[in-house]
Amino acid sequence: MLAVEEKLRVLFTNFHRGNGGGHDTYVINLLAGLVQWHEVTVATPRTSRLFRLASGRAGVKVAAVDFAPRGLCWLRELWTLWRLISLGRFDIIHVNGSADHKLVMLVRLVALHRPRIVYTKHNDHRSNSVGNWLRAWLGTHHVIAVSDYVARKLHASPYRRVPVTTVSHGIDIDHFAPPAPAEADALRARYFGAGEACAVFVSTAGTKYEKGWTDLVEAVAQLPAHLRSRTRVILAGEAPLPSMTRRVASLGLTDQVVFTGLLDDVRSTLMAGHAAFVLSRRETLSFACREAMAMGLPVLVSDAGGLPENVTDGLDGWVVPCANIAALRARLEQILSAPDRLAEMGGAALSKSRAHFGLDTFVAGTLAVYQAALEAGVPSKPRQAALTQCPASHELPTPCRSRS
Repeated sequence: MLAVEEKLRVLFTNFHRGNGGGHDTYVINLLAGLVQWHEVTVATPRTSRLFRLASGRAGVKVAAVDFAPRGLCWLRELWTLWRLISLGRFDIIHVNGSADHKLVMLVRLVALHRPRIVYTKHNDHRSNSVGNWLRAWLGTHHVIAVSDYVARKLHASPYRRVPVTTVSHGIDIDHFAPPAPAEADALRARYFGAGEACAVFVSTAGTKYEKGWTDLVEAVAQLPAHLRSRTRVILAGEAPLPSMTRRVASLGLTDQVVFTGLLDDVRSTLMAGHAAFVLSRRETLSFACREAMAMGLPVLVSDAGGLPENVTDGLDGWVVPCANIAALRARLEQILSAPDRLAEMGGAALSKSRAHFGLDTFVAGTLAVYQAALEAGVPSKPRQAALTQCPASHELPTPCRSRS
């Protein structure tokens, strides 16, 4: 893996007050890959899941900053961030959302020290607002797109004035490893009890409406009786809205759908599956999809955003039209009618994850962006920080364990 020879000081920022989902995983995985070689600090609200996860990691400094304060609290947070940036002597500030990006931009303009700002575009929201124009011109030196889909959108936005580089999500492929068959069977029995053979579809992408899991439930309800009775669903994430659980009950699927709640480690949930699904209405790439593939599961995805960049339809997963219940039901019939293919496709998913989804590639790509941002800031005298060979990925500190 490549790394910058000179030790860098990097400040990561994230605005979420509670569960930051993929943002949390993104930052924690980068921290794990950087902490042994560089100085890393995280600024995030004290109430956030990221604050809790980062606080428990050796070598990581954590600062409590609310990037969306109310009323006069703005002054306090501005002062806190000004002191952090002015005294921290950071080389890079890596921002991850509009709220933290905005506050970092404002504070940097008056800070005693002005680090370069790298912005990761995690979502596919429009980037043509006045705020985005200002951040692109005054507070961004390089943009990371998490997928080619996002990169194309950025090239049609104000951020086209700065370099845009695609660096896809990386995961710990040794940690997210397939279970032994007996272990998987035991976990399925724990969720659904011992009984006739069934096909278990699992998702760790979350339980919000836009994640599309209700589409899967609707499609299962429309299956022929002999297929419907053998289908099970496991969902990891925050408790769904009561209206959603009532809909599950009205479809007669209460005993076939399990909600695990929010988990820090989703491996046991993934181990219980025969296949995974991420049927989002909007999605830029998906850690959940890549974690499932690393566990040896083929993944059923919608064609929303960058999701299809993860799978090859019919080889290691399936791609269906977004929010199309009829197409989803037909694809489920196809999958359930040929259950022997699941193991073969799961093997293909595992092979792809090992070849392309590793943490070392993820960290190396991010470091290359940092290097480019630093060198662009001193064109007359390039920074003396050559890229050199670092230890193999298995020597890195343990990254983020999971996300739901």
